[in-house]
Amino acid sequence: MKAIRVHELGGPEVLRLEQIPSPQPGSGDVLVELRAIGVNFIDTYHRQGLYKLPIPFTPGVEGAGVVTSVAPDVNQFKPGDRVVYALSPGAYAEQAAVPAAKLVRLPAQLDFEAGAAATLQGLTAHYLTRSTFVLQPGHAVLVHAAAGGVGLLLVQVAKLLGATVFGTVSTEEKAELAREAGADHVILYTKQDFEAEVRRLTSGKGVDVVYESVGRDTFDKSLNSLKPRGFLILYGQASGPVPPLDPQVLNAKGSLFLTRPSLGHYTASREELDARAEELFGWIAQGRVKLRIGVRYQLENAAQAHRDLEARKTTGKVVLVP
Repeated sequence: MKAIRVHELGGPEVLRLEQIPSPQPGSGDVLVELRAIGVNFIDTYHRQGLYKLPIPFTPGVEGAGVVTSVAPDVNQFKPGDRVVYALSPGAYAEQAAVPAAKLVRLPAQLDFEAGAAATLQGLTAHYLTRSTFVLQPGHAVLVHAAAGGVGLLLVQVAKLLGATVFGTVSTEEKAELAREAGADHVILYTKQDFEAEVRRLTSGKGVDVVYESVGRDTFDKSLNSLKPRGFLILYGQASGPVPPLDPQVLNAKGSLFLTRPSLGHYTASREELDARAEELFGWIAQGRVKLRIGVRYQLENAAQAHRDLEARKTTGKVVLVP
């Protein structure tokens, strides 16, 4: 089969299309013929070595496709099932062996590209708003990269749950997308100081929670945008890792809370994974949450997908098509 392989860590140029043997499902695994592959920022972290994987490896942790075979000890899936998954390495390929515990059935109302666009980023938006900080009507939230893949979903889910949403974006085009998603206030961080704007728009109070995916470049101002006892949820680091922080800073800025969650800890059981996916896919099927696939690339163009993602040229979800 064809697959993208990484033999050395580095920039997008290390992503190479190769012919490799098809994977064989081991104990507890399911073989999936991939029809669409989700591209996520975590893929760039793996490629650079910020998050370690044994070299050589096939990047990508999200896909949608059809089950072609299952291990003898798997009984919850069968050949022909339409499935999606996240957090299983090896997705930049025509086939992937995936632990059955990671798989979710794809509802009939959603096609494969929708599945690849919704699963990792949609489940992320779900746990961030439903568990890490339980949004209630009246809460004020700040969403960074509000026109990105997770950002557009976060804005929509936050509005669905009754919050007032402040979003940061880099361009007027992205600002329009954030507004279409439901953002109440959109701040162009390239022209405005988002901390000052948040304070101005909240009459100096600040927001209840910041969904922080940018990291180093925005972290300090994100803390300053919170009201006392507010939550900073750091779930990404697109601009680089955040430097070490003295916990006393959280006290000085208003007894703030800081957490660094990950999707894996919020989908660790079959029951929790299924419950999150059922609610998320239900919102999408009902039209209450809309997906935006910003751009599609052929599998062999994975390096260009990474270049565009890292240059913040993309909006919505980036999908690879095998």
